[in-house]
Parts: sequence; C-alpha cells; structure tokens
Amino acid sequence: MVARGTGTFDERLDQVNRLGVDVVRINLRWDEIAAKRPAKPTSDRDPAYRWAAADVLLGGLRARGIAPVVTLVGTPRWANGGRAANWAPTSPSSFANFAFAAAHRYPYVRHWVIWNEPNKYWQLRPTSPSTYVRLLLNPAYDALKRSNRANLVAGGVTAPRGGSGSVSPVAWIRGMDVAHARLDAYAHHPYPVSRRETPTAGGCRSCETITMANLERLLSNVSRAFGPKRIWLTEYGYQTNPPDRMLGVSQAAQARYLAEASLRAYRAPRVDMLIHFLVRDEALVGRWQSGLFTFGNAPKLSAAAFALPLAQLSRRGAVATLWGQVRPGTGTQAYRVRYSRGGAWRWLCGTRATTARGLFTLKVRLPRGTSVQLWSRGALGVPLRLS
Repeated sequence: MVARGTGTFDERLDQVNRLGVDVVRINLRWDEIAAKRPAKPTSDRDPAYRWAAADVLLGGLRARGIAPVVTLVGTPRWANGGRAANWAPTSPSSFANFAFAAAHRYPYVRHWVIWNEPNKYWQLRPTSPSTYVRLLLNPAYDALKRSNRANLVAGGVTAPRGGSGSVSPVAWIRGMDVAHARLDAYAHHPYPVSRRETPTAGGCRSCETITMANLERLLSNVSRAFGPKRIWLTEYGYQTNPPDRMLGVSQAAQARYLAEASLRAYRAPRVDMLIHFLVRDEALVGRWQSGLFTFGNAPKLSAAAFALPLAQLSRRGAVATLWGQVRPGTGTQAYRVRYSRGGAWRWLCGTRATTARGLFTLKVRLPRGTSVQLWSRGALGVPLRLS
C-alpha cells in the first residue's frame, strides 16, 4: 500500500504516519533487484543491482521516523536453475551475498525477515524446513550479522496452518530445530482461520494450527525449539464484509478484534511487534480486504481503532480495568475516557497521561453493557461495550 496505491507516495506515507504506525514491513525482492547476475554480488554498487524503488521507499520511511522491517524474498532465475521466484536458490552463498549487499546499502535497517510463509508450497519450493534453513535462513543470518552485529534476524515467517502440499507451523518449527536454525526472533502470521474466531477464542485445541486465539502454542513451541527467542507477529488482520461476503466480518467486529489483538500481543511474553495487514483493501474482492481503509480510501471503523485501541483487560465485581494506547505522536500523550449507558455521553475522568509508549490502564466502576470511548488529540476511538 505504501509503495503503490491511490494518491502520491508522500500522501500515502503521511496517511500511515497519521495512524501512529511505528513500523512498516516491506519486501526487498531479490528476483527484481538482481534480475541479472551481479559480477560482485556482495557490493550494493554492482551495476546489475536495481535499488531505485527500495531507495525511495526506505528513504521515505526514514524521513518520517518509521522503522522498516525488511523481508528478503524471491529468487532470480539465474540463481535457481531458471525456475520461478518461489524456488529456493541452488547455492546458499548467492542469497547470503544479496543479504550482505542489502544490509550494506541500508545500514540503518535493524529488523530483517527471511522469506515469507515458506511453509506454504506456493511460497517456497521445495517446501521443506531443512531447505529453508540451509539455503536461506542460516546463510542470510550469517551475512547480516557479518555486516552489523546489531542486525536482528527473524526466521520462520510461517502461515497459521499447513494444508495439502504445505507444512503446519508446529511441524515447521520442529523441522527448523532439527536443521539447526539460527535466528534472533521467530516471525509468524497468526491470522484467524475462520470468521468465527476471535483473538481470544475459537482456536483449535489439538491441531497444529497457530492463530492469535492459541498464541500460547507459538510461544511454547518456539521456546522448546530455540529457547526464549523473541516473537515477531509480522502479519495479522480480519477481512471485512462488505466487500468479502464469504470470509469477512463486520466493520465493528474488525475494529473490536484489532484492539483485542493489540492487548493480547502486549500481554504475551517476548512479543516485540504486531503488524497489521494491510492499510488499504486490495482492488480484487478475492484478494485481501483486511484494510483499515476501503479500496476507495474511505476509513473503516478499524482506522480509528488502530490509532486509539481500547480493550477490557479484566473485571472484578463492579470494577472493570481498561487497557488502551494512543498511537499517534511520540512520548507521553494526554487522553480522556467517556461513557454512555444508552443516553448522552459523559466524561469518566479528567485528562490523564499515558506512559512514554502511549499506553495506559484505567480502573472504572461501571456496570456491564456500558459503552466507553477513548479520546486523545481531538480524535475519538471506537466505542467499547463492557462485559
């Protein structure tokens, strides 16, 4: 969405900035940047490399203080025997050389992700954790660390389930362990597998699928395989109906689930990031419709929920504890909360201050069924009905 879409490039970046986004995941496609074989593949200045589009995108993010999370993906034909870009390279050094050149060109990038959903057969062939570790992850890890020891490298990047021809995330983690994977963080996409699933309920109990609803399964399997590695949730979202009448949920449900997922990720140990996919719906209904804005750029309720997420943390008797965040701006932010019991809105508290990260918790003595709403910087979030 940032690289292409309606409006100018600067307008799209400004829209992301207004939402309070602090990280953006982008792809560096090896097959496009190095369509021709470089003579000096470790040098980003080799004339075969085509960095122009990435230079503009990463430069725009840097100018606005938004940290990039960079995914290296896609094999050029010269590196995999003339096959499609989802086929692994034949030599581990070729991908490592590209990773080193990318890290040298963008020394301010600190978060690197290796491939995208390699456990799905249409994303990586052969679809094997040993292939992934031997030809992609470990070579890139070594190259990125050689460029700068401060670089953080995430592996896995798994889809929430396997399926015919693919591998479940649980089996993928085990296979990576057997292959002696090297990584600083494990990346995963905990999408729901049905529209009935919420961020806290509806996940399967005995299968090998990993969604937000059973996030503990990810934490335990990663710990068992690699120890207490960090967790990056590099894609997540709910599609809306309309336009997706088969898989979508209502705009109100999408907004509520966004806030609940933010709270769930905040409370989970070792989770460093949760990246919403995506900012704007794609043009084709059969593609992703999980945007905060429609394809025509009209804001959904989730746009307000993303900027000002509010969720119920707990309830003890008459007292409910709220959790929220003010994402736009940096440092401590002023906020207020108002409530309604079916009539006029009333302010629940005076102006208060968030933490330096924009977070807060607030205890409120309100009955079940009361609606509460977060306000900050002249904007209102989405009303939350207390349980």
